Amino acid sequence: MYNALSPRSSRLRLAAISVLATLGLIGPVSTTEAGEQRWPSHVTANYDISFNGFGLGQFVFKADVRSGHYQLSGDAEISALFGFVNWHGVTQTSGRLGGSRTVPSSYSFDFRSSDKAGSVRMAFSKERIVSIAANPLPPASPEFVPVDRSHLTGVLDPLTAVMAMTRPGTSNPCNQRLKIFDGIQRFDLVTVPNGTEQLKANSGATSVLQVCEMRYLPISGYDRGGETPSLARNLRIRISLRQVPEAGLFIPHEIKIPTALGSIVLALEKAEIKAQSRDQVASAD
Repeated sequence: MYNALSPRSSRLRLAAISVLATLGLIGPVSTTEAGEQRWPSHVTANYDISFNGFGLGQFVFKADVRSGHYQLSGDAEISALFGFVNWHGVTQTSGRLGGSRTVPSSYSFDFRSSDKAGSVRMAFSKERIVSIAANPLPPASPEFVPVDRSHLTGVLDPLTAVMAMTRPGTSNPCNQRLKIFDGIQRFDLVTVPNGTEQLKANSGATSVLQVCEMRYLPISGYDRGGETPSLARNLRIRISLRQVPEAGLFIPHEIKIPTALGSIVLALEKAEIKAQSRDQVASAD
């Protein structure tokens, strides 16, 4: 496994949190005009982050869709060891909708921790990354797997990848493969079904949770001698998806990320979803 609080894991942690905490929040569409009516105009989801039962912080995801364009943001704040370890990451992306497809145009990621800070900027054109600025760069290593030019075509940033997950006719939200480039590393996140669970609400009503297992598959932009190969072999992320029938989509109810010292858990605190034609179509907590 890996050290959840190590600085080297900062980019992967926020990429995973951003992708996982927004997994399934946007539903499928079939055409650009009809599609926009199916995409909520606004989504806000708040998650509590804990480690072995101890509160670490919060993650807030927001999405806005208007006139065939989208803007997404993810904000994660983590504090541990009585404030000795702090980490704050913000991701923002924008793009346009093309029927059931999402086409990113820009992406930014900024983070700061107790001892370092960094940023990533990317621009897209014609489904290809045309500019990248990352700071700091990975340390030089003879075992570094370089990013090939072909790895920058047909990929999505971590947040836009979420919007591309659900396709028309997909019956199980867990059958997915995300091709992602985060500004430094090219990797896939693959989800497979792992059963169902019953969720009982405070009102006494029950609903079915779809449980997925997510695996991390590195492609390039990583050090073969670092922690990445171990992540690929051992990391199995568990995601419980809760259906919101009124909005025609799924939202993550709980996300469990295993580490060598225990599990990081993201638990849904509150979600609000607004449709294009109405104010609030659904809420969940």
